[in-house]
Amino acid sequence: MMRFVLSFLLIFFFALPAQAQTIIRDTEIETYMTEWFAPIFKAAGMDPSQVKIILVQSPDVNAFVAGGSNIFFYTGLLEKTDGPDELIGVMAHELGHIAGGHLVRAREALEHASYESILGMIIGVGAAIAAGDGGAAAAIGTGTTSMAQRKFLSTARTYESSADQYALTALDRAEMSAKGFLTFMEKLGDQEALPASQQSEYVRTHPLTRTRIDTIRAGAEKSVHYNKEVPGKWRDQHARMKAKLIGFISPQQVDWIYDQRDKSIGALTARAVAAYRQNRVPEALGLIDQLIEKEPGNPYHHELKGQMLVDFGRVREALPSYEKATKMRPNSGLIRTAYAHAQIETAGQNDRALLGKAIENLLTAQRAEPRSTRIHRLLATAYGRLGQDGQARLHLAEEAVLQRKFDYAKTQANTALRALPEGSREWLKAKDVLNYIENRKK
Repeated sequence: MMRFVLSFLLIFFFALPAQAQTIIRDTEIETYMTEWFAPIFKAAGMDPSQVKIILVQSPDVNAFVAGGSNIFFYTGLLEKTDGPDELIGVMAHELGHIAGGHLVRAREALEHASYESILGMIIGVGAAIAAGDGGAAAAIGTGTTSMAQRKFLSTARTYESSADQYALTALDRAEMSAKGFLTFMEKLGDQEALPASQQSEYVRTHPLTRTRIDTIRAGAEKSVHYNKEVPGKWRDQHARMKAKLIGFISPQQVDWIYDQRDKSIGALTARAVAAYRQNRVPEALGLIDQLIEKEPGNPYHHELKGQMLVDFGRVREALPSYEKATKMRPNSGLIRTAYAHAQIETAGQNDRALLGKAIENLLTAQRAEPRSTRIHRLLATAYGRLGQDGQARLHLAEEAVLQRKFDYAKTQANTALRALPEGSREWLKAKDVLNYIENRKK
């Protein structure tokens, strides 16, 4: 389910200075997008498992590549699309930046950071705040860091045409239409004449000219696949994605957007999520039960019910829902992490067996989510309750490395070394943490 990540620091993007921007994670949306993009990955000769899709809650329209093969999409961009084909076009363009190695500034540093830290570094203040730079922290209130963000992202400015051509070629090889890519760029094209302050973030960081749009149109229309439609299943998924986003981000708008006579899965999802976000407990649980009755085999409905119950303070009741979702989607690191969290909260200090099951879930989830600070924090909690201080300290150290809090990581790793059996796997991990920190200094 959708989770708002705030484990490092509140991330601010200063195109909207009064509004905090955060990473959100949602198994369902990420799964849909990966399915839509799979033909492009295949055509590009890329391993889908090596490309990570990250969502950023923001009403602005933007997408960018950072920290290796990580593609960040603003929710404002997702909401602006009218179908999956438009989003596929944007993804194909961003893959062009990855394939061309266009965004290289601070790459080494970003490849060893959590997604929250990547965003912080992009806007030019994250690393300084982590290091205790009060001047950088003070800059948050000035709005000047928007210039730092754009300076970082604008490394790709001279490469836009080549990324466009890459997108057109990849779409053609995948036997997909580039019409969606064209229609989305045309939506943004009218902003070219606006002052920079009124343009979307995407246009500011991906300069869009009439010549570029004309070139995209010519390339798209000459393809034999120009009039080919995406599968109807994908359009249904896109409708569900937008419904969930609206319910989470703008719950007060749901009744205006979805007529009460609309009984589609998307409309019911939007109402259920809106009721949950507004703490209307009986209504939210009633609506999610309706969704489960309509689609009992849908893991995301069970996941949503689990999250609702946890956030409504009924954690033990959430365990069966998370168990069902995990069985249906055993490879989802996000679902397993949420399940483990509920297990830890239910276990308290006494149920060692349940804490052990939570640790098993977290270690499995970590294979899919190696950059997750949340997993390390939960592992530290579980090991701490079991009295395994060395293990707990090790995970606090690994969490701190991802957050780029290197002094704290060093302290925790040294403490872990003293508590762990010398030469053990965990002891060697603690040594690796210290070696990594020392190499960074050199």
